[in-house]
Amino acid sequence: MSELPTKDAILKWIADNPGLTAKRDIAKAFGIKGALRIELKRMLKEMAEDGHLEKKRHGYRDPEKLPPVTVLTVLAPTADGDLYAKPMEWHGEGAEPRILILPRDGDPALTEGDRLLGRLTETPGEEQDYTARMIRRIAAAPNRVLGVYRRDAEGGRIVPVQKGEGRQWTVAKGAENGARDGELVEAEQAGPKGRLGLPKARIVRRLGDPAAPKSVSLIAIHEHGIPDAFPQDVLDEADAAKPVGLKGREDLQDIDLLTIDPEDARDRDDAVLALPDDEATNPGGFVLWVAIADVAAYVRPGSALDREARLRGNSTYFPDRVVPMLPDRLSGDLCSLHQDVPRAVIAVRMRINAAGEKIGHDFHRGLMRSRGSLAYREVQAALDGAPSDRTEPLLPTLRTLYDAYAALRRARESRQPLDLDLPERRIELDEQGNVTSVAFKERLDAHRLIEEFMVLANVAAAETLVAKKTPLLFRVHEEPDPERLEALREVAEASGLTLAKGQVLKTAHLNRLLSQAEGTDEAELINMATLRAMTQAYYNPENFGHFGLALRNYAHFTSPIRRYSDLIVHRALISAHKWGDDGLSAEDEDTLERTAELISQTERRSMAAERDTVDRYLAAYLADRIGTEIGGRVAGISRAGLFVKLDGTGADALVPMSRIGGEYWHYDRDSQSLMGADSGTVITIGQRALVRLEEAAPVSGGLIAELLTLDDAAVGRGPAKGRGKGRPPRRPGEAKRKKGVRDRKVRRSRTRH
Repeated sequence: MSELPTKDAILKWIADNPGLTAKRDIAKAFGIKGALRIELKRMLKEMAEDGHLEKKRHGYRDPEKLPPVTVLTVLAPTADGDLYAKPMEWHGEGAEPRILILPRDGDPALTEGDRLLGRLTETPGEEQDYTARMIRRIAAAPNRVLGVYRRDAEGGRIVPVQKGEGRQWTVAKGAENGARDGELVEAEQAGPKGRLGLPKARIVRRLGDPAAPKSVSLIAIHEHGIPDAFPQDVLDEADAAKPVGLKGREDLQDIDLLTIDPEDARDRDDAVLALPDDEATNPGGFVLWVAIADVAAYVRPGSALDREARLRGNSTYFPDRVVPMLPDRLSGDLCSLHQDVPRAVIAVRMRINAAGEKIGHDFHRGLMRSRGSLAYREVQAALDGAPSDRTEPLLPTLRTLYDAYAALRRARESRQPLDLDLPERRIELDEQGNVTSVAFKERLDAHRLIEEFMVLANVAAAETLVAKKTPLLFRVHEEPDPERLEALREVAEASGLTLAKGQVLKTAHLNRLLSQAEGTDEAELINMATLRAMTQAYYNPENFGHFGLALRNYAHFTSPIRRYSDLIVHRALISAHKWGDDGLSAEDEDTLERTAELISQTERRSMAAERDTVDRYLAAYLADRIGTEIGGRVAGISRAGLFVKLDGTGADALVPMSRIGGEYWHYDRDSQSLMGADSGTVITIGQRALVRLEEAAPVSGGLIAELLTLDDAAVGRGPAKGRGKGRPPRRPGEAKRKKGVRDRKVRRSRTRH
């Protein structure tokens, strides 16, 4: 070619050949030689100045397109589990392109904020602009911190709220994002360490006053990344929902179903009834009904509501608020089984014999009308002979419920599920969100009644779906790890108790150990050690059984308002019984394994957030007791010191090594103990302790204490005579070992010479 190409021709060439954009590549493509190369260079420069091209180190490219290989930042996964990314650099005038990551087998797992070098392919006409294949991951997600911002002359610093995180972060001028001194902020790392070796940060979100009582749960929500605001399309779908009628359903409105819940319950997703079985072949038996809110009728597969519910996985409960899985229009209204209101349900009718064993069951999709919305305490009072005006007319129904529970309890005793005695704390708040009291929740027969009914319904759901070969999510609880079991055995032996060896472990063996400890000073220790020995329950499409409940088939069916796993089981039942087109979708089935992983993770996230929030409330409650002496029991031991569970509140206070007497302590990881180098005192889990509370940090939830006595005896109070204070003493045999090292050095020296 003897003349220059047009600018449009150059742009088309660069778009079609993104890997050949250097000046020499363009010249070669259009046959440009000699003096015309100077003109081509001028034209390319002019196009770059006009914004039609972007000059890169090794060539030119269209700024409205991404290069074939580029650095990407991974975005948060969608509700469907898809990963998208955004380019690190985008100079186009249009919207930033949407990039779908296509993982291959063997690619490392990616999380939000990770950076990768990706090979891009344009996908015109698709939902995304590009797809990307990972070449390599080049950086992990930037570190994030939640803390209190403190302004100073050079910008500021962030004091983290996470318990045990002592390192502060520096904030340069211009990176404060308008934050005020003392505000709670979220920040991310911004470059290498700053002054004094501290990491640099830029503030990305301001969260308000950390001292405000209602900021306690807000801290946990942001710290753990729990979605707490519904997108508008989700709210619109919920607001557009209408009550479900009788069409295509059984009329169950003449059945005297009752709901029994906590006094402050906002949603009621289960109702129960028990009737004597009139079949002559089942003397002393009962017919049990458990009706569960039909959430699947409102939350359809693939809808905005469904995507958001899957993303959240479950509701999260704090003392001052609930972060629900579903908007209140559904969770508190259309799906809540309110008294005297027709509500859509999936119900299971079960027959049990006099021994409490289930001898049959069947499922129904219907419409019910609750005869009463009762609280646990008033049901218990009625059973104990003190009915209220509300429960008096329902006494015959309640007594039959209790008789059926007595039969279920006999079956439970025969099955021997794990019977841990771990009281649950209840934090009472005033209207401003301040803690007024900390107590342990009552465990009433009314609670246990509902639990046994729900367990049996969950078993029935799992058995039905297994029999019908329908995919579902099982609730799995595997056997304890052998190493953890051995640790439990050592704790038991140290307490003078026994846990048999050399046999297939059953929950009955653990219950025997718990029974040995019951009523003794070691009871709390043995219960805590047994809990630590257990694996964590999770969701899985494969059935590995439920060890803790001693059940072979178990699935969560009874709480679809607050758990996505239960919604999946409801859809599976709908598909198995061919009740409608709102059952399991093909996508539900294809992503079942990924859904199980996701909701197992969200469950753990909620548990951690709830635990951290309780710790912060307890620290705020105990802040007025600094300097006081409080009794407790050693609940944990680590290299940092020991943890004492305080009487009355159950709060865990850290006693650092420096506050355990005045001597050096050897930590033994295997036996979970400390031994004083001078006194020989041994500290183990379960011992009674008296501590003096020294610090309480409501923002982090941390409590620091000094150990005063152990099992009513004073702890060693000083270093051995002649030894420098704070100097770690030699372990037994250390002098002999060092002499051996010196002798070997001398021998090697003589050999060389």
